[in-house]
Amino acid sequence: MTQNALFSMSLRQKTFVLIAVRTLFNAFGDLELSRGMKQIGAVGLSSAGNAFHLVLRIISNGNIWVGILLLLAFLACHLLLYSKADFSYATPTTSANYILVLLLGLFILGEKVTLARWAGVALITFGVLLVCGTKPRMREAT
Repeated sequence: MTQNALFSMSLRQKTFVLIAVRTLFNAFGDLELSRGMKQIGAVGLSSAGNAFHLVLRIISNGNIWVGILLLLAFLACHLLLYSKADFSYATPTTSANYILVLLLGLFILGEKVTLARWAGVALITFGVLLVCGTKPRMREAT
């Protein structure tokens, strides 16, 4: 997307793009954290020594750091969205993350997704569509 195309977009279109980008950062950040913790293995904190070694393993894991960076980008997008759209509009749209997370778990992590999870995500998707279908009150930057 060129800079001119971004400037010619309406505020509503920019908000939808921001929601989409925020959702991608959130889902892929969570994916990387999950990958990193699966590499570390089951966590037990039976002693201070175990906790210290766990922290060392976590901070030396590249997937964890990628996940943290992606979630920081998510947070930046989330804050930007709060500056442009109503809280009651911006916050429920984070539920769009559930849809992408389910698909990433299924296709990238090879997780089994039950019918109950599919039904839950379908309900969430319906709710997100209801919220996104409303007209948010948005503000241009001053």
